[in-house]
Amino acid sequence: MDKDITVLHKILQSTNMRQKVLASNIANADTPGYKAKDVKFGNTLKQQMNMLKTDSKHISTANEGNVNGQIVVDRSPSWGDGNNVKTSAELAKMTENSLRQETAIKLLNTKIKMYRSAIK
Repeated sequence: MDKDITVLHKILQSTNMRQKVLASNIANADTPGYKAKDVKFGNTLKQQMNMLKTDSKHISTANEGNVNGQIVVDRSPSWGDGNNVKTSAELAKMTENSLRQETAIKLLNTKIKMYRSAIK
């Protein structure tokens, strides 16, 4: 499979995972004691995008192909009921995440159109 398609697939997987976690935060905004969560991917996606091996002689990275995110709990101060979800911040994160997802989908569609054109 094309390396670009592989990277775009991994980006879509990671944005889907993060969207679910952020939606859970918003759904629990009024739940006493609930702590906001987020998904951290480190620099793995950046490495995937910047350091794609295009030749067998290129040096590979140790994390190549690994974009498993880690769900982390926000330890920032909480409100009186122990909940620390800031709905406006969560909505901003969701918007940013949605933009990344839309961009990946558009790039993937463009790549598929290029292959279809080449096949014809």
